[in-house]
Amino acid sequence: MSKQIIFWFEELGPEHNDVVGKKCANLGKLTHMGLAVPPGFALSIDMYLEFLQTTGLGEQLGSYVQACGDLKGASISVYEKLSTQLRDAIETQEMPPKLKELISSYYAQLCEKTGIDDLAVSVRSAGTQSRPGMFETYLNVSGIDDVLAKVRQVWASAYTPRAIAFRSNKGLPVIGDELGVAIPKMVNSRASGIAFTVNPVDGDASQILLEANWGLGEGVVSGAESVDGFVVNKNTLEIKDRHIGNKTKYVIFTDQGADWADMPEKLQSVSCLSDEEVIEIARIAKDTEARLNAPQDMEWAIDQDLPFPESLFWLQTRRAKVAAKKIETASEHIADLLAKKLKGF
Repeated sequence: MSKQIIFWFEELGPEHNDVVGKKCANLGKLTHMGLAVPPGFALSIDMYLEFLQTTGLGEQLGSYVQACGDLKGASISVYEKLSTQLRDAIETQEMPPKLKELISSYYAQLCEKTGIDDLAVSVRSAGTQSRPGMFETYLNVSGIDDVLAKVRQVWASAYTPRAIAFRSNKGLPVIGDELGVAIPKMVNSRASGIAFTVNPVDGDASQILLEANWGLGEGVVSGAESVDGFVVNKNTLEIKDRHIGNKTKYVIFTDQGADWADMPEKLQSVSCLSDEEVIEIARIAKDTEARLNAPQDMEWAIDQDLPFPESLFWLQTRRAKVAAKKIETASEHIADLLAKKLKGF
């Protein structure tokens, strides 16, 4: 029997971290825990390796790297030139027929499950090691041809100048960081954000902190715009403090995927979440922390096409990181979190 190289999220769990990458394994874990996760599937790292072997790209990429000599401490222009060579080779290579058929079949089944032709999905990188912000994600991808193109672009994002420099200067192989790919249904987000089940600034475990903005989650995690913040008492689930940001920009769907747009003036100083939504997000985050026996850093989205609470979807969870810094008040907690963006993406 040949090895399985593509999986539905419900087939995955933490034991698949090295098979499909952390993001995909976590989506499987959340699905098994009963949290609402957008339906989707994952491409394994072995699929990428088969892509390299079948096309002969593996040797070609290696020859590009070998021609550069010792890359440790090289100039940015060297990294940029090599990046262009490696990424172009992957992105312009046709998908082998077997892999194209597999991905097309799963995408067609996902469209059938949801009852939507040419379903809009996101195509997200999933590495086995944390490399915050290093690899690409593509939003609002629709139609199999665009899905296949974005899969190759995600694979190629292992070779950005930043990624090449990082591996070279850490003594790691340049040809590395093979990526799994998560392909979930896009949530038509009215609002999105993150939830920490511990204060990531001072480690206060009695609080749950939320950050949120209108539109897609990239409007929160990029740190580019002011957002709404909430402090919830973990024991009572009471909202103890809030900061309503001056939200002048947000991320929305476009014909080409997703992009920043100007926020309508009437929404700029209005909370993007109701108190009921804040409390429900905090409740599920608290339960998830208890079940996983560790503080969590979670991503969520509110689907504008569904009624509450069916509208709340969970996109990721991971162990929360805590910085060694003391902040005095809850309001300062929020403000510091919004300004510093201590979580890495």
